[in-house]
Amino acid sequence: MTITEDTIRHVAELSRLEFGDDEIGKFTQEMDSIINMANQLQEVDTEGVEETVQVVDRDTVFREDKSEHWQSKEELMKNVPDEANGFIKVPVIIEKDDNE
Repeated sequence: MTITEDTIRHVAELSRLEFGDDEIGKFTQEMDSIINMANQLQEVDTEGVEETVQVVDRDTVFREDKSEHWQSKEELMKNVPDEANGFIKVPVIIEKDDNE
């Protein structure tokens, strides 16, 4: 599979990312290399190789699920730049399209 600049532009549009022409060329080469590497890995014979799920022996650590008191809501709200109805007000980061 060959990655083209049109493919990168399409994925960027779906991801709502904007790139310049120089970046598109760079990403095209890098993504093509990644896809080629993945294709090479598919050629490796893994017959009889046991699946690796966890590389470190680790026991599950259980602890009591209790909250820790850091500060009161009033103390927290003193540091908030903007609030509405007792909640922290943040800027919109995802704008909804009319088509969605």
